[in-house]
Amino acid sequence: MKKSVSFHTLGCRLNQSETASIQNALEADGYDIVDAKSPADIVVINTCTVTENGDTDTRRLVNRVRRLNPASRIALVGCQAQIQKAALTTLPNVSWVVGNARKMDLVDIFREHPDPDVPQVITPTIGRAPFTQSTASIDRSHTRANLKIQDGCDFFCSFCEIPYARGRARSRVYDDTLREARMLVAAGHREIVLTGINVGTYRSGNRSIVDLVADLEGLEGLDRIRISSIEPTTLPGELKDRMASNESKLCRHLHLPLQSGSDEILGAMARLYCVEEFAECVRGFHDAVPQICIGTDVIVGFPGESDEHFEETARLLRELPIHYFHVFSYSPRRMAKSGRSRASDVPKETIQRRSRVLRELSRRKRRLFYETLVGTRQAVLFEQRRGPCWTGLTDNYVRVEVQRAENLQNGFHPVNLVERRDDCMLGTMAGPVRDRQ
Repeated sequence: MKKSVSFHTLGCRLNQSETASIQNALEADGYDIVDAKSPADIVVINTCTVTENGDTDTRRLVNRVRRLNPASRIALVGCQAQIQKAALTTLPNVSWVVGNARKMDLVDIFREHPDPDVPQVITPTIGRAPFTQSTASIDRSHTRANLKIQDGCDFFCSFCEIPYARGRARSRVYDDTLREARMLVAAGHREIVLTGINVGTYRSGNRSIVDLVADLEGLEGLDRIRISSIEPTTLPGELKDRMASNESKLCRHLHLPLQSGSDEILGAMARLYCVEEFAECVRGFHDAVPQICIGTDVIVGFPGESDEHFEETARLLRELPIHYFHVFSYSPRRMAKSGRSRASDVPKETIQRRSRVLRELSRRKRRLFYETLVGTRQAVLFEQRRGPCWTGLTDNYVRVEVQRAENLQNGFHPVNLVERRDDCMLGTMAGPVRDRQ
C-alpha cells in the first residue's frame, strides 16, 4: 500500500509549478495525495531562500508539521535545500533534503530511500543544459496554470543568491514546452502563466519568448497568456504591439522588478540598467498598451541606502505609471556579495518606516488605477466563490467580484466594472465583449 503525501509550497510561481508537477508524478506512481492540513506519511516542503523570511518560514513549518503530525517524515526540497543542506538536516522529522537538480525525481528518490534512518542529502551540481519535464504542472485546484519555461540566472545581482540555489540560466526545450501547454489546456486551464527565474532570457535554438507566445496563441482552448515577473533588460519590444492588439491572448500586465530608484544603489546592486532606462521601458509599454497594469518589486534598506536614495525611489514610484509594488526588506544572504559586509547596514526601524511609506503609496496607486476602470467592460476569468460573490481576474490583473448564484468557476464572462473597493472592483454581468476596451 502506497503512502500518503501532502505538500507545502513557499515562495515563487516557479515553485508552485514544480510542486504541481511533483505531486502529479507521485500520484501517478500510486501515492495518496492528501490536503496539506491532513495527516500524511510524507510531507514535502518546497522551500524558498530569497529572503531571511523564507528561511524562517521553513523552520516554522517543519516545527508545525512535527507538532501536528509527529509520525510524518519530511522532505525539504528546492532552493533552501540546495544551499543550506547542513542546517536543514538538523531539523526534526527531516528524512530527505533534495536540491533543485533532483527535486523533480522524488518518485525515484523515495523508491531508493523509502525509510532512511538518517537524512538523505541529495544536492548534486546543477547543470546548464536545456531541460525537459516529463510530468505536467496540472493543478485542478487553480484556474490559472504555471508553465515552467526557464530556470536559473546569470545576472548575479549583489543581493541575490538564486544563481547558487538555482544554477546558471537554462531554457526548456521548445517542443517540450508546447507539449505541456497542450496538456494544461486539455486539462481545462484557460490561462497559462509563463514562469521561470529569468523568463526573458528564454532561448531554445533560435527561438525566444516572442516565438513561444506566438505559438501558444495558436492553441485552441487557451484564452490567455500571462508573463510572470520579467527583467526590464530582457523584455522584447516585439511584445508591445502584440500586447496592445485586441486580437492577442497576451495579458495587458507586466511585473518589472525595479529594486531601487537610485542609480547609485542600482550600481551597488549590480543591476543592469539605470533609472532612466527603466523609466523609458515602463512609459513605452504604458503609452502603447491601453489599460495596462504594471507592477514592480522594491528592496528597502539595501546597505548604504540613505534618506536621499530612498526619496529618489519614492519619487520615481510616485511619478511613473506603476500601479502596485511588492516591498521587500533587505535580507543579507550568505552567498550574495552584499551580505559579506555589514558596515553600512540600515537600521531595522528605518527599514520598517520606509517600507510603510512605500506600501501605503502602492495601495493609493492601485486604487487610482482601479478608479480609471470604473465604467469599462472587461472579460473576467472567474476562479472561486467568496460568500455571495464570485471572484476572478481581468487580463490586466484587476480582482473583480460579481454577486451571482450560478457557478462561474473557470468561465470567461464580460463584466461592467461599477465600483472600486479597497482590494477589488465590484461588477455586474454584461453582454458579449467584442474587444478589450
